Amino acid sequence: MNLNEMTIRAAASAMARGEFSAEELTESALRRIKETQPAINAYITVMEERALEQARAVDRKRRAGEKLPLLAGVPGAIKDNICINGVRTTCASRMLENFVPMYDATVIERLDENDAVYVGKTNMDEFAMGSSNETSFFGPVSNPYDTERIPGGSSGGSAAAIAAQTALFALGSDTGGSIRQPGALCGTVAIKPTYGRVSRYGLVAFASSLDQIGVFAKTTDDCAVVLNAICGGDKKDSTSLFLEKEDFTADIGRDVKGLRIGLPRLYFGEGISAETREAVLAAAKEYEKQGAIVDEFDLDLARYALPVYYLISSAEASSNLGRFDGVRYGFREKSIRNFDEFFDKTRNAGYGEEVKRRIMLGTYVLRSGYYDAYYVKAQKVRTLIKREYDRALSKYDVLLTPVSPTTAWKKGEKSGDALSMYASDVCTVSLNIAGLPGLVLPCAYDKNGLPIGMQLIGRALDEKKLFRVGAAFEKDFHGKTPEI
Repeated sequence: MNLNEMTIRAAASAMARGEFSAEELTESALRRIKETQPAINAYITVMEERALEQARAVDRKRRAGEKLPLLAGVPGAIKDNICINGVRTTCASRMLENFVPMYDATVIERLDENDAVYVGKTNMDEFAMGSSNETSFFGPVSNPYDTERIPGGSSGGSAAAIAAQTALFALGSDTGGSIRQPGALCGTVAIKPTYGRVSRYGLVAFASSLDQIGVFAKTTDDCAVVLNAICGGDKKDSTSLFLEKEDFTADIGRDVKGLRIGLPRLYFGEGISAETREAVLAAAKEYEKQGAIVDEFDLDLARYALPVYYLISSAEASSNLGRFDGVRYGFREKSIRNFDEFFDKTRNAGYGEEVKRRIMLGTYVLRSGYYDAYYVKAQKVRTLIKREYDRALSKYDVLLTPVSPTTAWKKGEKSGDALSMYASDVCTVSLNIAGLPGLVLPCAYDKNGLPIGMQLIGRALDEKKLFRVGAAFEKDFHGKTPEI
């Protein structure tokens, strides 16, 4: 029995029957990390000792006859911009290379309440700014399906950790597609919840009005199980939503007969590779066979989502990253002759090129004389895009789109072309602008054997329906496991 191949629910059932212990499951995950880390580089920090102690604590509770949550003893991985008390949180940056927080993020507190185990902190694009996971101070992450290719970003380490079978679930953050795009390129299931569904307390901020913590896993059911555990209002995050508790797994297994699925023409046109377009349209045909009603429609204003996203996110990044100055904590340049050089040299040496590019762009659009022309106008268009999605989702139950215009590209292929890199987010950024949930799952493989993902978009707070629709496709889809 390969424990690393198990789903969360299967592993939980097997542990409850006494087939293996939480410690054995965790040891298996840690062995797999050691096997794959040289080739994949999915982790920045491996938490072996802590993970084993968490697992042993679960085993003691089980032997004592305690009733345990579904996630008890299940090994997960945490993106390295989510704080864990006493464990360094680097955001994959030189600026925070040795930063150790003194508190847990709310999602970590909730995983602890569910007795989950976390085996390590995953690699990422620096400060979550990137679409390829090549900007990390700790080196790039490789795609488990082809180690010469990128895994997507910015949560590439979390996606690769699941694809390489080093954890049964992983947490990531999504500001413009940073969960969904790597999920698609690494062939995992991934969910970006509605904005406010999961507390952001303890997530190092990139763009506060866009950031959202979400989940990677092997199946829709696994994603729903983890989202059940981490969601909910939080007094430490004023943007989080206090809602009646619901079970996101409740409708998994229901059919899709009579559901209306919309295909926005915008995301099937220019710039989308033929293989990707055909794969997602084939998924739409599968839904029709299952009794869903599928229509094409126009989503015209969403074509402005990419420039709106980069204006708003860069402005918010410029503000959020101002705190990292080397005065109170973080990297400090030593070759400083006077105070005037302090901030300039520290921030110049502490940040990578992509982070500096976005800080400069954000600072520019917030300047007096440019604020109204760029930032304010972008916020107005954001409202229009949100309204357009609301109109579409008043007619359709879910929308179906590609996730990435292409499958995973070769490392270095887009590194010197920022605009080409930014364009890879064309199918994902609008959901962060509108605050809507998006579920990604694999739907095909290209001629090189690389995963192609599809994206299901739902109404705000309608994650339960997304899981239902995703699972309906998933039950007849036979995925592949990378040979790594």
